[in-house]
Amino acid sequence: MTGVTLYGLKTCDTCRKAIRELEAAGRAVTFVDVRQDAGLAGRLPGWLAALGANALANTRSTTWRGLDEGQRARLAGDAAGLLGAHPALIKRPVIEAGGAVYCGWTPRTRAALGLT
Repeated sequence: MTGVTLYGLKTCDTCRKAIRELEAAGRAVTFVDVRQDAGLAGRLPGWLAALGANALANTRSTTWRGLDEGQRARLAGDAAGLLGAHPALIKRPVIEAGGAVYCGWTPRTRAALGLT
């Protein structure tokens, strides 16, 4: 596994840290800003199937706190619609590598990518 695609926000410190560490390990990183990606709606169903709505949604974010209860309830029934409408709700980074999808820059993600 040499190349990875990292989805996040260009202003996200965690995304920038992940890119630095991946590049330092010799990985080619393709960065995609989820706010500007026209293909996000097509990727969300696959990410949700791989990770689940609770893992993919950042319920500690400012965006989440700004939603009313009706909007928050969409996470259970229409997670793809909610995350597509509010890309900043997606926990970052989402990484596609070797046919797998990872979410968050955690020790588990780094180990799965061979960065331990």
